[in-house]
Amino acid sequence: MSIEKNIQTVKDFFAAIGRGDREALLALAAEDLEWIIPGEDWPLAGTRHGHAGLADLLETASKSMETSTEPREFVAQGDRVLVVGVATGKIKATNRTFKDDWVFAITVRNGKVAKIREYIDTQALARASEMDASGLV
Repeated sequence: MSIEKNIQTVKDFFAAIGRGDREALLALAAEDLEWIIPGEDWPLAGTRHGHAGLADLLETASKSMETSTEPREFVAQGDRVLVVGVATGKIKATNRTFKDDWVFAITVRNGKVAKIREYIDTQALARASEMDASGLV
């Protein structure tokens, strides 16, 4: 596929995330999708695979946080699209807000998102997720 088509696929994927359109996300995701989110001790961290992994990630995210994601720049070469953006939101368990500047490295294969590797501000998310020893914020 052309670089322009790969960028459009990724833009469509982020638009579907913004709308909360799970059907469109699944249609744009390869069946063997791999999504890697760095970090430990918070619900979204880890590697998820396939449509089931994508559905699990979306469900976990909706239960644990309120967030707004804004992709700002798309840079592509071959089948790779780097997306630079920012997310703002709130961790539901702590009611703490966060701002997360991020880069997603996305591989597009045959018009579908095949791999996502997030480079995120894990410290900002960890701080927003932190509870004191009593379990309270």
